[in-house]
Amino acid sequence: MRKKVKPYLDLQLVAFPQDGYFRSPNAARNLERALDLGVDVVGGIPHFERTMAEGAASVRALCEIAANRGLMVDLHCDESDDPLSRHVETLAEAQRLGLGPRATGSHLTSMHSMDNCYVSKLLPLIAESGINAIANPLINLTLQGRHDAYPRRRGLTRVAEMRALGIPVALGQDCVMDPWYSLGGADMLDVAHMAVHGAPMTSREAIRWTFDAVTEIPARILGLEGYGLTVSANADMVLLQAADPIEAVRLRATRLFVIRRGKVVARTPARETELSLQGRPGVLDPASYAPRQSDRMAP
Repeated sequence: MRKKVKPYLDLQLVAFPQDGYFRSPNAARNLERALDLGVDVVGGIPHFERTMAEGAASVRALCEIAANRGLMVDLHCDESDDPLSRHVETLAEAQRLGLGPRATGSHLTSMHSMDNCYVSKLLPLIAESGINAIANPLINLTLQGRHDAYPRRRGLTRVAEMRALGIPVALGQDCVMDPWYSLGGADMLDVAHMAVHGAPMTSREAIRWTFDAVTEIPARILGLEGYGLTVSANADMVLLQAADPIEAVRLRATRLFVIRRGKVVARTPARETELSLQGRPGVLDPASYAPRQSDRMAP
């Protein structure tokens, strides 16, 4: 599959014991087989184990596998409303195995329900460990808080607080079309737009940051080489119909061109709007207004 899509995108495959590394009787064997076949990343889901102790043990086991094989590890970690689901604390121990930035905790939604006293200890631990965090706004807002009456929790992890401590935080789309979420379009601008609402993060600086959180930051977490707009980088880019990153997030701008290694692999016509107004006093006569090219399409 990686070879088939290589002309169009970089694909990383995760060996994911979806029913629990210890809970599912075949999970450990299947995970090792997948890694032997060349799968890139060690996955896991500790909160699916039958006990908290087994969940913590699965985190340690999976991190040791990743360390021994020289791979990354990305766990569906604490995707729960339970404030006692604290497996990210164990994941932070990955630092002792030398994993650091090769370890990632995805979701981390239980953090929105933890008391502030514990979080004041947890976040510096995560920052010191060097691990990454990934929030998935669309699916987190959809699935979390379902046991609540009102007020109902939002379900997102503490994105702003982690940012403030320098923890690498990216925004992702966990599901596109599956039983958990059927409204996805693999649209990273939609992800950024939803994060602004769900967190909420409405300052201009925060909105600008969400653009980085779906581009540069995840590229570093994925370990992509040759990424960015620099000399000698790969000629990979998406040209947006927007004047700047904030406008791109605000409008979820049209993707005019998708370019891979200098070759256009997808294109979408520019979105244009024609406004027809009746001639009334105090209303602009459309015939007297000729749109500039920059009004129609600002790359």
